[in-house]
Amino acid sequence: MSQKITPNLWFDGNAKEAVDFYTKVFPKGKVVDTSHYPKNKDDLAEFQKDMAGKELTVDFELGGYRFVAINAGPEFKFNPSVSFMVNFDPSRDDKAREHLDKLWEKLIDGGEVVMPLDKYDFSERYGWVKDRYGLTWQLILTDPKGEPRPFIVPSLLFSGEVTNRAEEAIAYYTEVFKNSRRGIVARYAEKTGPAEAGSLMFADFMLEDQWFAAMDSGVEQDFEFNESVSFSIVCKDQEEIDYYWEKLSTVPDSEQCGWCKDQFGVSWQIVPEDMDELLKAPNSWQIMMSQKKIVIDEYAV
Repeated sequence: MSQKITPNLWFDGNAKEAVDFYTKVFPKGKVVDTSHYPKNKDDLAEFQKDMAGKELTVDFELGGYRFVAINAGPEFKFNPSVSFMVNFDPSRDDKAREHLDKLWEKLIDGGEVVMPLDKYDFSERYGWVKDRYGLTWQLILTDPKGEPRPFIVPSLLFSGEVTNRAEEAIAYYTEVFKNSRRGIVARYAEKTGPAEAGSLMFADFMLEDQWFAAMDSGVEQDFEFNESVSFSIVCKDQEEIDYYWEKLSTVPDSEQCGWCKDQFGVSWQIVPEDMDELLKAPNSWQIMMSQKKIVIDEYAV
C-alpha cells in the first residue's frame, strides 16, 4: 500500500518488541524495513549515545496499513488523543465479530479498558482499549451500509485547549492536502461536558486518499496531542517540503530534524522520499540533527 502520510509511534527503547507483538496479533502483520542508529557514538548527540548501532526505526504493516515505530527514549508517552480505529466489516468478513473479539483479547492482555467492549448506539460491537505499550485502539463492528472504510483509520481526539476545534482542523487539513474530502459527520445535539452543541461527536475525512477520523471530547481530559504519535509526509522535492512546512509548522520550539507541530498541537514529520539515501552521505546524521526544516542541498550527496 502506498501511503503519503504514515503514523510514527514513539517507543522507549522497546520498538522492536512492540512491533513483534503487533505483527503477531493483527492480521497480515509484517515488518517491512529496519534502520539503525550510527554505530559510531561520536556521530550521535549526547542523549543518543547509548543507542549506537541499535534499531532507529522499524517500518511495519498491519492489515496492509503502514506504521513506523521509532526506537527512542522516555520523552513522550502515548495517550488517547491519537488512537487507531480498527474496522471489522461483516460485508467483507463473515467472522468479523469473532475476529474483533479475538483481537480485543490480545490487546487487553497487559492493557486497560478505555471504553468497555459492548453494544452502543453507533455499533453492535465496540470497545476502546489501551494496550500494554500505552497505545490506544478503537475496535468497531462496522455498519456495512454506505461507503466502506479501510481496516485501520487514525483518530484524533480534540480535548483541553483544542476542544471544539475538530471541525476547524478538518477544514484546514482538507485545504492543505490534495485528494481530500469530508465523510461522515455526527454532531453533539446539546452541550456535553466541554463539547459545545454542534461540535463534532465524530467525523471522518480523507487526506491524500487516506481516511482519518476526528472528534471533540465530551469529557474533560488531562491529556493533549504530543510527539508520541506523529505523521510523516513523504515529499518528492524541496518545493513540496517547503509547502508543507509553511502550512503545518506553527511552534518554533518543536522544529527539529523535519519535525514540526501545527496550530492544533498535532505533530508532523516532513521528509524527502529519499531520506534514507541522504543519510548515507558523510556527516549526514550531524547535518540532520542540526536542521529544523530538512534542506536537501545541505547533504553532501
